[in-house]
Amino acid sequence: MNLKPEEDMVVIRPFRSILPQPDKASRIVSKPYDVLSATEAAAIARENPDSFYHISKPEIHFPEWIEAHSPFPDFVYAEGAQRLQQFLQQGILMRDTAPHYYIYTQRMRHPFEARMLEQTGLVCLSALADYELGKIKKHELTRPDKEQDRIQHIRFTQAQTGNVFLAYRPLPTLDALIEKWKSTHSPAYHFLGEDGVEHVVWIVDHLTAIAQITHIVENQIPATYIADGHHRAASAARIREEMLQQNAINSASPYQYFLTTLFPANQLFIMEYNRLVRDLLDMSPESFLSRLQNLFDIVGPQQTAFRPQHPHEIGMYLQQKWYGLRIKPEQIPDDPVESLDVHLLQRLVLDPILGITDPRTNERIEFVGGIRGTDFLENRVNSGEMAVAFLLHPVTTEQLFAVADQGKIMPPKSTWFEPKLPDGLFIHSLEEKAIVHPVEQYVAEQSQF
Repeated sequence: MNLKPEEDMVVIRPFRSILPQPDKASRIVSKPYDVLSATEAAAIARENPDSFYHISKPEIHFPEWIEAHSPFPDFVYAEGAQRLQQFLQQGILMRDTAPHYYIYTQRMRHPFEARMLEQTGLVCLSALADYELGKIKKHELTRPDKEQDRIQHIRFTQAQTGNVFLAYRPLPTLDALIEKWKSTHSPAYHFLGEDGVEHVVWIVDHLTAIAQITHIVENQIPATYIADGHHRAASAARIREEMLQQNAINSASPYQYFLTTLFPANQLFIMEYNRLVRDLLDMSPESFLSRLQNLFDIVGPQQTAFRPQHPHEIGMYLQQKWYGLRIKPEQIPDDPVESLDVHLLQRLVLDPILGITDPRTNERIEFVGGIRGTDFLENRVNSGEMAVAFLLHPVTTEQLFAVADQGKIMPPKSTWFEPKLPDGLFIHSLEEKAIVHPVEQYVAEQSQF
């Protein structure tokens, strides 16, 4: 077995995770910190002293600060750190016995169809050097205030509690090894989360298997792609950079890595990110439709929702009727970003017709994750709060990879992944000892016999 990984491949490591007490996992594990408000988290945590929101969103313990500041004052992050230590002391959370990989399966019912969704990933540490070198590829911009919030949370807790969702192009050798482990070992965790998602975890605790997984990844996967968790990754990278500038860490430091789960791209379920617009400026619905006719082949009106079946189709809800907008071919450029439906909608409609030049700051537009469904869009328009809704086709994994491969950035709110990686199931403690290469450890142990 070759010890040295290919230089142009990604680097991963096993780690000694902090894990939930198995009997309490369903009460501890929570939604990721950034998908619900502090008010929503506080309501859940108030009824559940074991909820990980006490750690991941410590602002819930300071009502005067809820929704008011990001980042929060230091004493808010100190509260999160104190809660983490309390959970460890009380046995609510526990440290694993040794560095391991973790195989993690999520199952959920499709939000709109009579079938189940399932994805299985490898929980591991990924190298922040790969992130800086572009071997861990990103497709979104990050906001400095959100980065600073997680930086402070990491500094005070001395842990990475947010898991970064990475995708890789399917690799049969790795996928087969993972499936074999699942079929021949009993899971360490199997529970239903607060959101109805089923969670199953297997601990890869044999050094031979750990070495095999490491060898496969570090010799056969040239790049991974951030699907969800750009701010978590960027925050970990900024802390690493600061520590390197201060000569405070060496190459084996836990700060050189961040908490990730790697999923094969063919298992991902990407939903659309839809748009609601508050008004049509000074146009009547008839005038608005007339302007769209030059840009789209329009289907409808119809009473049932027009759900796009292919890229470059957009559903539109206006005056209690649905329309299908099929983008005319001459309007679609040959560019991985400019050909995305979210970009085309912005360039063709939102900016020139509806006057929304900057969707990041304009208060006349709202973004709605596809998980909410078409009823939500209809209700917002029917109530008079919004004038028009746009239902988009989901970005495909091929589109996401194409954008990231060219080092480009998607428009804001382009993708919504389900199921999401929760908080509190895996934690990377930065207080651990040096991160050792498992193949080297394997060879060293074999040489003793």
